[in-house]
Amino acid sequence: MAREGLRYQTFSRRTFLLAGAQGLAMTALGGRLYYLSVVEGEKYKLRAERNRIAIRLIAPERGEILDRRGRKLATNKQDFRVFLIPEQAEEVAQTLVKIGHIVKLDERRLSRIERQIKRQRKFVPVTVAQGLDWDTFAKVNVSVPELPGVVPDAGRSRYYPAGNEIAHLVGYTASPNEEDVALNPLYQLPGFKVGRQGLERRYEDHLRGSAGTRRVEVNSVGREIRELPPRQDAEPGSNLNLTIDLELQHFTIEKLGEEAAGVVAIDVKTGEILTMASAPTYDPNEFTRGISSENWNALLKDPRKPLINKCVTGQYPPGSTVKPLIAIAALEHGIVKPETEHYCNGRHRLGNHVFNCWKKGGHGRLDLKGAIAHSCDVYFWKVAEELDIDNMADMLSRFGLGELFDLGIDGEKPGLVPDRGWKRAVLNQPWHLGETLNVSIGQGAMLATPLQLAVMTARIASGRRIFPSLVSIPGTDLTRMDAFDPMDISPLYLQLARRGMEMVMELGGTAHDYRRPKSAPKLAGKSGTAQVRRISKEERLDGVIDNKDLPWNMRDHALFVAYGPTENPEVAVGVLVQHGGGGSSVAAPIARAVIDKALEIRHRAPADGTTDTAAAASEREGS
Repeated sequence: MAREGLRYQTFSRRTFLLAGAQGLAMTALGGRLYYLSVVEGEKYKLRAERNRIAIRLIAPERGEILDRRGRKLATNKQDFRVFLIPEQAEEVAQTLVKIGHIVKLDERRLSRIERQIKRQRKFVPVTVAQGLDWDTFAKVNVSVPELPGVVPDAGRSRYYPAGNEIAHLVGYTASPNEEDVALNPLYQLPGFKVGRQGLERRYEDHLRGSAGTRRVEVNSVGREIRELPPRQDAEPGSNLNLTIDLELQHFTIEKLGEEAAGVVAIDVKTGEILTMASAPTYDPNEFTRGISSENWNALLKDPRKPLINKCVTGQYPPGSTVKPLIAIAALEHGIVKPETEHYCNGRHRLGNHVFNCWKKGGHGRLDLKGAIAHSCDVYFWKVAEELDIDNMADMLSRFGLGELFDLGIDGEKPGLVPDRGWKRAVLNQPWHLGETLNVSIGQGAMLATPLQLAVMTARIASGRRIFPSLVSIPGTDLTRMDAFDPMDISPLYLQLARRGMEMVMELGGTAHDYRRPKSAPKLAGKSGTAQVRRISKEERLDGVIDNKDLPWNMRDHALFVAYGPTENPEVAVGVLVQHGGGGSSVAAPIARAVIDKALEIRHRAPADGTTDTAAAASEREGS
């Protein structure tokens, strides 16, 4: 009995300890439950709500790009497209094969789809095709029951109504790359596009707008179940207004035809760029839709380089277009006077080297204005022997050569105004007098862009440091020429250079074939023909070489700069025809046609009642 009692006491003690431990555990558990549900209940309720509700972004509509009269250069239109949700497709590869029977998918596009599927979650839609016509889109919709995971969608995409006429300015939009996606969650939205070239890229933040949001209920793996209120709509991007006149741009592109060329026309009063046309060009809509491999390779292989904006990226010897500036520099440094004459017999000797004037047999005796009008090389070589290269380079730079203007488009190059410091820094060699002679006629190491040539001409015409602009910034008003600083040049010297350029377009001048009728406002200009290769002694002895007989890439560049009307300059142009031959015969008619068209547009009574502020300013300046 004693042993039984002891065993009972031990059992009772253990039962008590176990019950006590259980009681403590239950108390602790109850306290924890109270703490979580009451004390911190609101905190965990919010966490649970966040797990249940996700925020989805709404893509904003991209702002439009407009010309100076409000005509659309870049806008948005309905886009029929097809998405694929990988997790809903029974077999992604087979589904893509089936879609390929309806929508053409090349290897490049398929590779891009596969990369996109791998880098994002399986329930996120992937763009398979876009820019579909209605018939193809309808076929996809009919086939949807047989294509699990395929989602047809009628959204909005970028569209360029003017197509290739504005490609080099506006650029294009395209799908964001992997680096872009990592920077902005908005870029993960299916079908979303970002600016890739030109103004679309530079003004991406301005054009893109702000994303909207919507609240959706999701399950444990993040799949959307239903949308919950409220929804915050996206804010569309801001519009971008350009100084370009679309009608003039269209005219200029048509005028260039099949040439490889660049033309820039500038408002002499305001510096606004009226046209910037580079040919050949390309259709930016192809890039927005996704350009095919065949078309892409064709653009790359074209020797005329359609992807390059020749107006700002192309750097060419300016040739004789710079002779008015050399004349001004010679006058400023006392090398010549207005009446100084030199005799041209067609040749100029420097040491053992003979420089040959473009006119075999020479021009005879000419004064400064006559030398500009007839583009006499010998006259300017004689001037260059006494004019220091650094003084020459200073004058060229003052008129915009070698200057970057940062218009917001891609690839702008500075050109090159060589001098002693440049040659020492780049080649570690001394400067030679023969190089000065080459620069005096716009050859040698000297390079310029058509944009710089147009600015140079506008500064000659106005006597002011005209600065070009391409984008109209709200709140600024450059409608008068006196908004720009005067050039630090004697008015007399400028007038002599202008008179020489007027004589270029008169009887006997290098471009007299394109002079205007006596009743029409006069133009002033300067031709230039830039050699792209050294002419051999044998070729020189054989006589004049016709560019038409040479392979295209060995022909001279044709250049022409002009402004008008001479009495009250309104428009200045710079024209470059790559491997075009003679500046007077090829580039001059383009320059005249563009100026005539620009003046006709400016002084035409607007049919819609709108006004061109720059044209109105020109009339005020002339009154």
